[in-house]
Amino acid sequence: MLYWAAVFFVIAVIAAVLGFGGIAAASAGIAKILFFVFLVLFIVSLIFGVARRPRPPR
Repeated sequence: MLYWAAVFFVIAVIAAVLGFGGIAAASAGIAKILFFVFLVLFIVSLIFGVARRPRPPR
């Protein structure tokens, strides 16, 4: 998912340089949404990974 966010960001930068403002804004919006979805899923997976870790026996 982070890969696709980076791809849309690159598309947005290229479109902005070439003067396509609408495409650049749309691509930047998609990249931002994908990045925040990735961030939320990453944090949730970290929390569940720590919670599932077996505790050492005493």
